[in-house]
Amino acid sequence: MLAYLARYTHRVPIANSRLVGLDQRGVTFRYKDYRRNGRERFRTMTLAHGEFSRRFLLHVLPNGFHRIRHYGLLASATCKANIARARELIAAPVAVADPPAEHDNTDLADGAAGTIVHHAPVAPAA
Repeated sequence: MLAYLARYTHRVPIANSRLVGLDQRGVTFRYKDYRRNGRERFRTMTLAHGEFSRRFLLHVLPNGFHRIRHYGLLASATCKANIARARELIAAPVAVADPPAEHDNTDLADGAAGTIVHHAPVAPAA
């Protein structure tokens, strides 16, 4: 389910530029048929109003979910401050890091999101 919803977190189900027409027969739109090659790949389809609405609403995010427009440094209203701070850090000399302590696995790369995950050290059992 998450993989299905993830397809629509950055974009809308159908762009306005793909809508061709609306008349008494239904809604006409462009789509890409991946089973065909060349000029036949780009086709048009007309669906009845009810069927088009049904298919469109299958891709609307549930309550509580939000479409993601920006992430990382551009994620919040403070993006100008974030970018200014990043520029300061780039100009700053690189700090020499101390070698990690024994059993210190603090930084693990999360390849899917490209972020660093910090794990707190586990306290010994009493």
